[in-house]
Parts: sequence; structure tokens; C-alpha cells
Amino acid sequence: MDWDEEIDAAGLLCPLPVLKARKRLLTMRPGAVLRLVATDPAAVVDVPHFCAEAGHEFLGATAEGSGQAYLIRRR
Repeated sequence: MDWDEEIDAAGLLCPLPVLKARKRLLTMRPGAVLRLVATDPAAVVDVPHFCAEAGHEFLGATAEGSGQAYLIRRR
């Protein structure tokens, strides 16, 4: 899947990956897709929860090196 913007949050701990995603999503147009790369183990729970709370669409996650790459569609 293609994405419009990307954040490399590798090495950052909770809550920084989600806070960076939130800030970037606010600047993106509705329907745009953000790719967030994070190594924080808590992101597996935090990112989908953030999407559900904020109304963004969580498109899924894939393994990316020592972490995960999350795709989020802005509402």
C-alpha cells in the first residue's frame, strides 16, 4: 500500500510515537495515509487505540526491522 507521509519514531518510547503521529495527522488532508515506524513494544496497543479514540482508520501493521510499521488513514 502507498502512503502520503511517514514518521520514523524508532527508538522513541511511549507516548512519543503516538504524539508524533497525532501532530502530523492534524496537518494532513482527510483520507491521506500516514506510515509510522516504531520500535516501542507498547505501540502495538497504543497505535490502534489512538486511532479508535481519534476516529482515524487503522489500516494495519507489518514487521519493520526491529519494530513495526503502522498505516493510519486520516479521518
